[in-house]
Amino acid sequence: MTIRNLEYAVSPKSVVVVGATERVGSVGRVVFDNIVGGGFEGEIWPVNPKRSEVAGHRCYGRAADLPGVPDLAVILTPPETVPDIVRELGEKGTRAAVVITAGLNHANGLRQAMLDAAKPSLMRIIGPNTVGLMVPPAKLNASFAHMAARTGNIALISQSGAIATSLIDWAAENNVGFSRIISLGDMADVDVGDCLDMLAGDFHTRAIVMYLETIPNPRKFMSAARAAARLKPVIAIKPGRHEQAARAAATHTGALSGADRVVDAALRRAGVLRVDDLAELLDAAETVARHAPLERARVGIVTNGGGAGVLAVDKIVDRGGELAELATSTIERLDRTLPPTWSRANPVDIVGDAAPERYGAALEALAADPGTDVILVMNCPTGLGSSPDAARKVAELGDEGEIGGKPLLACWLGEHTAREGRRVLTEAGIANFETPEDAAVAASYLGEWSRAQRALLRTPSSRGDDRFDGKASAHAIFRKVAAEGRRLLTEPEAKAAIEAYGIPVPRTIVAGSVADVAQAAGELLQSSERVVVKLLSKVVSHKSDVGGVVLDIATADKAAEAARSIETRLRARSPQVKADGYAVQAMVARKHAQELILGMNLDPMFGPVILFGAGGTAVEVVNDTAIALPPLDDVLAGDAIDATRIGRLLAGYRDRKPANRGAIIAALNGLSQMIVDFPCLVSLDINPLLADAESVVALDARIEIDPRRVNEPAPNPALAIRPYPSGWSRDFQSDGMTFHVRPIMPADVALYPAFLARISPDDLRLRFLSLRKNFPDQMLKRLTQLDYDRDIAFVALEKDTGALAGIGRLSCDPDHRSGEYALLVRSDLQGHGLGWDLLKQVIDYARAERIGRIEGTILNENRKMLTMCLEFGFSVAHHPSEPGLSLATLELR
Repeated sequence: MTIRNLEYAVSPKSVVVVGATERVGSVGRVVFDNIVGGGFEGEIWPVNPKRSEVAGHRCYGRAADLPGVPDLAVILTPPETVPDIVRELGEKGTRAAVVITAGLNHANGLRQAMLDAAKPSLMRIIGPNTVGLMVPPAKLNASFAHMAARTGNIALISQSGAIATSLIDWAAENNVGFSRIISLGDMADVDVGDCLDMLAGDFHTRAIVMYLETIPNPRKFMSAARAAARLKPVIAIKPGRHEQAARAAATHTGALSGADRVVDAALRRAGVLRVDDLAELLDAAETVARHAPLERARVGIVTNGGGAGVLAVDKIVDRGGELAELATSTIERLDRTLPPTWSRANPVDIVGDAAPERYGAALEALAADPGTDVILVMNCPTGLGSSPDAARKVAELGDEGEIGGKPLLACWLGEHTAREGRRVLTEAGIANFETPEDAAVAASYLGEWSRAQRALLRTPSSRGDDRFDGKASAHAIFRKVAAEGRRLLTEPEAKAAIEAYGIPVPRTIVAGSVADVAQAAGELLQSSERVVVKLLSKVVSHKSDVGGVVLDIATADKAAEAARSIETRLRARSPQVKADGYAVQAMVARKHAQELILGMNLDPMFGPVILFGAGGTAVEVVNDTAIALPPLDDVLAGDAIDATRIGRLLAGYRDRKPANRGAIIAALNGLSQMIVDFPCLVSLDINPLLADAESVVALDARIEIDPRRVNEPAPNPALAIRPYPSGWSRDFQSDGMTFHVRPIMPADVALYPAFLARISPDDLRLRFLSLRKNFPDQMLKRLTQLDYDRDIAFVALEKDTGALAGIGRLSCDPDHRSGEYALLVRSDLQGHGLGWDLLKQVIDYARAERIGRIEGTILNENRKMLTMCLEFGFSVAHHPSEPGLSLATLELR
């Protein structure tokens, strides 16, 4: 739905330029000259009431005078004229416009007036304040860029016109071409999410690169990015890595989860490869667009210069990459073909006098090595060997940028002597780089992209398993706090809430007075050697800041004395604050335990985020933490652990046994599930969480809630990534057969071949509205790998065999005003009520999601589907624009 009418922008057959002129130095002249001079083969119509002709083309006074309907409009007139022009073009039938004009903003009302003018005709607006649009395969340069882009298979989305034109210039010098270049400008209508949705299905585009300054609609962006990244590489650069967005945050988590760290986590979870600078942006696209994702990216290096190999290794390790360890058989093979002085290790130094044949022997050996996934071949200029000849040998062995099915990257060092070698490699389709560092970074992209692709396949559930049955207990605590008009939970309340989600806590007794403290300490000391006394306050965020914690207490009298000292310090430091009591707990002493922090905070863009890392009172100084977006599962929780330095300590060292990783993962999953269950959560700190070989235990916890949202239903609507909707699973019986109906999962792609083989050609035609024989892997991935925000599919599985029996699907527009449904039931199972049941499930889900209307496009001859729609209460009418089709509509609001 988000790509509605955008095809007119990227595949236009006619273009109107409103504001075209011959005035030297004007934007109107540059844009018109670029369109004409670029060789666009469709109709080109200038509109300018002050001219009768522009650059040899008849000029029209207004859009209504045009001899035809332009697919695309390019508007360059003064800001105040744009809304009326948009309205006139919409009435003419134009469905897409690039508004280059600046100055249409919220303050002067022109931005909204333009959108209001476009709405009746559903015209899509790119801009305003944009450099324009380029579609090189169509020879369309509808921009005021200084040069046209080469044709290629990389699409560029840029929120900066200056960056777009700079990349066009850089790409031309490096023989890089583009399929589409979209300068988004102020994004009044079309935004990054819309472009990603469009480019995901664009056969001209093999990779997508983005320059992002803002992400105005994060949920929509995440949905679109995840959908696109499943089909093709998506690479992004976003400046502002060192911005600190939460310096004065009330929690450690808030202070440590800076805006850019959250963006980084979001892009990683969306399967987007993030790079640091413009030079890397197109390098990364060129590299990953050539190769399929790898399980691992262990790099084997062939070089005629040992120093160059060492530089590459350093960079690979710096980037977290892996160097291949050569098999014994590979070393023996190389011993037979290389001189005795070769390195006998990776990098494979074939010595400075290496002839082309020596390059060939080394490359073929690495291509056959079982522990090598990526091959980097390097050449340093010497007087003993020809760089161009070595390149020709590499080109001869390379096949579409690979050797033996493994990605092949090249680095020809130098300038004068290397130029010819690079040309040979480029013509052979082998990605090549000027420095060892650049080549090593390119190799690292393959591993980083593969890790991002694996993250895309994770579908954490919206409902916990048996480990998390404490939702009712936590809800009761939150309701009590909200009823008292509080936002902050006391420490005992916070601990009780996290304990309900499987996070262990020490036994705690709440004491209202000093005498009660002594009594509680006496009780706990019967089973513990020491106790801790803490301030109990509904307003103090960090107790240690006011001297509100006393440790290592051995007697009841000492506990009472500790309580009195806490009260004295509180009175001195914060006289306006009164103690609400004391928390007395058994002191946990674990000699070899690591102090961790688990936390949750609300990011203004991406909603709830989870923090994990090294904890304790110096947590903000140490700053060894990782950010993750909920929902989590075991794999994603493990990834968060492994992203920290303390994660390596938790694996054990010297006399330290490994910490109980499963217990840490369970705590992260418990926190994740609490976030999914409770939209009222504002922030949460568990610090420290002690972890050792036995288990974990939370010594302190802090939770803040929004009392107004305590009773809002799950799943949390603020999540940037929708969890797997496990609550929509059930069994269905009909005619003695039992089916299990549930939301689709990525792994269901394996069920499709057998399913499609048992559907008749005619049933496929009725479902897809045309004959279809082939279902490419890319299409099947798109059908099965959903993010459950805008799209849902329910699969019906035979209960006894697990075979796929039928599918009901619903695809919605981003604002959930409407959705389009589709059904497909296996031909041998039709007539058992399965289609009826799947359509009912789709309708029930749409109602629960507050979707206003669902529609289905049906061939007129599909009488069974039309009859079923009428029985469900759909209104059925002939399709307004497609002969032979009917449109079934069910209003739900």
